[in-house]
Amino acid sequence: MRLHFIGVGKMGLPMALHLRASGAELSVSDFDAARCSLATEQGLTVAPDTAQALRQANGVFSSLPHDAALLKVAEQVATHAKPGTFWVDTSTVSLTASAQAAQICAAAGIEHVRTTVSGNNKMAEAAQLTVLASGPRTTYDRVVPLLQRWGPNQFYLGEAEQARLMKLVINLMIAQTSAMLGEALTLGRKGGLDWHDMWRVMGASAVASPIVKAKSAQLSERDFSATFTVNQMIKDLDLILGAGSEHQVSLPQTALTRQLMDAARAHGDAEADYAAIIKATERSAGLST
Repeated sequence: MRLHFIGVGKMGLPMALHLRASGAELSVSDFDAARCSLATEQGLTVAPDTAQALRQANGVFSSLPHDAALLKVAEQVATHAKPGTFWVDTSTVSLTASAQAAQICAAAGIEHVRTTVSGNNKMAEAAQLTVLASGPRTTYDRVVPLLQRWGPNQFYLGEAEQARLMKLVINLMIAQTSAMLGEALTLGRKGGLDWHDMWRVMGASAVASPIVKAKSAQLSERDFSATFTVNQMIKDLDLILGAGSEHQVSLPQTALTRQLMDAARAHGDAEADYAAIIKATERSAGLST
């Protein structure tokens, strides 16, 4: 099988490497020349001509940063790939752009599967992602052996934009967890609790969810280096609030969390981990950060 992967960023690169390990003939491309250089260093074949690579591929994968990139790639795939080619996209994008991309593909005879993933780049490297899929069921069944290369869990959710929406639902809960931690830890600090003690107790308590446990080792040392940045979370929160508006669902807590992310960004934490929202809450209580 000949595959082409567009978008070898922090998530796309390890996913592409896992696909190559499946034995497929794989080429890659990216809008950023630096990412192409990194892919070459990792032993991947960078296609000199994306259009030619698409013409030769049986399947296309992509990991893209936003709606505009998704629609650009949809046009490329529809223009250059053969009818019957499948396109698996993993991007976190709006429901509107996703539906538009699907329409572009359908008109060209391209089989489009939306496969958002839950997990960060470290989980991608370790093949521990959860895959959320929607689109044509027969095409999903065709590609699921490849999706299994990314992690132990794959969920098929429906024929349309269900995978995109499910990713936003999950990221809403992740963002709200960071806001909850900000309030709880700030209350504890202001009342005299030790920072390390709080993390030790939370990790052994009923609130020790996987995301809290995953963050505890890093944040207990007040290490806010990014696995997913404040800027990236703001982008996702805007998508979440947009989906809420589209479906007439009030999301007041999420809207407040979006404002707190703005506060974190205003204090220079735009490229810090999204958990820097904790520091925004600490500042509002007069604590040092």
